[in-house]
Amino acid sequence: MNKSDRLLAIVLELQRKRTLRAEDLAATFETSVRTIYRDMQALSEAGVPVIGSPGQGYSLMEGFFLPPVRFTAEEAVALLIGADLVEQAFDQNYGNSARDVQRKVEAILSHELLQEVSRIRSTFRLIHFGEHNLRQREKQYAELLHQAILSRQKVRFRYKKHIPDPDGNRESIRDVAPYGLVLIGGLWVLLAYCELRKDIRRFRLTRMDGLTMLADSFELPDHFSFEDYKPPDNRDLEVQLLVQPTLADQVKEAKSFYIEEMEENPDGVLVKLRVRHVDEIFAWVLGLGAKALVLEPPSLREKIREEAEQLLKRY
Repeated sequence: MNKSDRLLAIVLELQRKRTLRAEDLAATFETSVRTIYRDMQALSEAGVPVIGSPGQGYSLMEGFFLPPVRFTAEEAVALLIGADLVEQAFDQNYGNSARDVQRKVEAILSHELLQEVSRIRSTFRLIHFGEHNLRQREKQYAELLHQAILSRQKVRFRYKKHIPDPDGNRESIRDVAPYGLVLIGGLWVLLAYCELRKDIRRFRLTRMDGLTMLADSFELPDHFSFEDYKPPDNRDLEVQLLVQPTLADQVKEAKSFYIEEMEENPDGVLVKLRVRHVDEIFAWVLGLGAKALVLEPPSLREKIREEAEQLLKRY
C-alpha cells in the first residue's frame, strides 16, 4: 500500500472506530509506529482534524466526516452481492435496507463503471433452496428474535429435537434468553441460554413453532462475547465410512461439518467423521445406500443392518 492509499485508509479507520492507538494502526497497515507518527503529521498538515490524546490514541474531531469515496468495480460488486444475500436471507426491514444500499451504490457509480459492475454481477447468482412458506416463516422468526435480542427479552417456543429423548419424545417447550443469531449454510440458528437445560444451547429456527416474545427481561453474563463464543466440542464418537469413488463428490458437496478427513485408498475413499451420537448422521449415511460401507462404530453398522432388514420386509 502506497502512502496516499494508507493515509486515506487511516482516516476511514478512524472514522469507523473513533479512537485508535498508533500501535493498532501500525499492526493494521503492517508498518512501523514511527511511520504512523509521520502519517498523522502529514494528515494534520493536509487539514484533516486529527486529535492525539496521550495514553488513548488518535481520533478525528467531532463532526468531521470524509465525503463518499469512489469504488472499484470489484468493491461495488462485493457490496451489491452482499446486499443481495441480505435481501434473501434477512427479514423484510433489512431486505428493504439492502435494496436501498444497492440503489445508493449504483447512484454514485459512473456510467462506465456501472456497466462494468453490471457485467460482472451477471456472472453470479444466489439461489436459496427450500419451500417458500417455510423460508418466510424462518425470516419472520429471525425478525422477532432479533427484536428480542436487542431489547434483551426472553422468548418461548415449541422445539422439535433431531434426536428423541429416551421416552421417544422429541418436542418440548423452551423458555430462553436469546443471545444472537447465526446463519449457517443458509439456515438460521439461535444461540440462547435455555432455562430447561440450564445451559447455552443452539436452536434451528426451522424446528421452532409458536414463537412468542415474553415480558421477562435478561442480562448477558459477565465477560460473555457472542462474537468469540465457541460451543464445547463434545463430538467424541468417531465414525469411519468407506465410500466408492463415484460417491466421493456427493459426500464432499454435502459439506457436513462432522467430516474431518477424506482419504483416497485402493478400495475407495475413507471418510472420517466425529459425532455425539450415531443418530445425528444415521439418516444421511443410510441415504448413501450400498455404495457406502460403515467401518466404525459397530453400533452404527448394526443400526444400518436393522434398518435394511426392515426395508427388505417392506419392499
